[in-house]
Amino acid sequence: MSADRAGRWWRALECCSRCAAAIPGARTTAAAPASGPPDADGPPLTTADPAAGAGAGAGADGRPGGGPGAGTPRFSDRTAQSGAQVPPPRPTPARHRPRPATIAQRVVPDDLKPVELRDELVALGDLFRAYQRRDQPDLALLADLHTRKAHAFAAWAEASGDHRLRLDARRAEQAADAARVQHEHRTGLSAAGDRPPVARLLTGAAQWDHARSVLAHVVATAPLPGPQGRLLVTMLTLRTAHSGSGHLVGQDLTGMGLSEPEDLIARLTDCGWLRIPGTPAELLASRPENPASLTVPSLTPRTDAPAPFTFGKKVRPKLSGWAQRVVSDKKLRKAGAAPGTRFLALTLATQCSPDGRLGTGGDGIDLDRLAAACAVDLVELRCLVDQLTAADWVEGAAVTDGRLTGRLTERVLPLTCPLPQRGLVDGSG
Repeated sequence: MSADRAGRWWRALECCSRCAAAIPGARTTAAAPASGPPDADGPPLTTADPAAGAGAGAGADGRPGGGPGAGTPRFSDRTAQSGAQVPPPRPTPARHRPRPATIAQRVVPDDLKPVELRDELVALGDLFRAYQRRDQPDLALLADLHTRKAHAFAAWAEASGDHRLRLDARRAEQAADAARVQHEHRTGLSAAGDRPPVARLLTGAAQWDHARSVLAHVVATAPLPGPQGRLLVTMLTLRTAHSGSGHLVGQDLTGMGLSEPEDLIARLTDCGWLRIPGTPAELLASRPENPASLTVPSLTPRTDAPAPFTFGKKVRPKLSGWAQRVVSDKKLRKAGAAPGTRFLALTLATQCSPDGRLGTGGDGIDLDRLAAACAVDLVELRCLVDQLTAADWVEGAAVTDGRLTGRLTERVLPLTCPLPQRGLVDGSG
């Protein structure tokens, strides 16, 4: 700011021609040379006005207006003095926050301790995402990833005290088992490549779970006591499971070793659990060319109650054929196995590990639960186990701490329904 001889105060500003024209009472002392063609829509560039410069007092360099240097603007950017174009300002780079590390839709805390656990979770999240981008599946690799995830989530649950992480760890173990089984079926080798695959009659964990659900339903709802009643109810349930009705031939019943099949059928019809168009004797005398029809009202679909089973009409004959193969096993028939022995064979076939060891992971089956499922006492249960051993169904059977351990023989592995790594089906052994 400076004052002229008349005592007026003047303020010098650096601005464009448009801004100068918009300021009331402003005077232009000098104008910068144009660096390009003038704006067609704007006013023409204003050149230096010597008279205005004189009225404005001294020039920017302190000499009177109109003198040397009066027409040269003095901008803070000195490149304008040489006529060079001033470069545009650099854009401010956007700040991106780093994405948090995640695995299975869970955020891994930055302060999770120990650091090795956090590094493992972060690495697993990256590996799972990389696996999802693969063109072809690798089930052996997927099983290993799920196993690592199960161990990492179990350690995370211990570190954080979150019980939901323990449930995730168990689900990861089950996913690892399922991936290994699928690997066996697809490639013909186990995940470790240490044993040949087992071509099972029922293929897939879903069908194995359905077999366990049928046995559990029979144990909970069988109208007749004793192992004979449970075996008969199991076979009739599998014949009518989908729609509540089905067909049967007498040979299917007479080959189960029932002591009095006609009396058992009569008791089922008397209590209303079973409906047949004729007599029990006619049912037992039916032939394959003229099978007998039967209906189980409790299995007939209703709109006011959910169905007891979730499998469809294509799975039902597979389950029925599986059970028929077990109870009519050649060596069981030759040994004259009792109905309780055959029902125990069905139960053990659904309560073993993939390699045939009894129980989840080969830890055995609780004797009390097994006896209750077969409707026998512990003494009779031991006799039934001995009969299965003699029929080359079980080997190495032993009772330790109230649990039955051992394994199913190699010849019956195709009839087995392996358990998931965690948990047993209530009531089925």
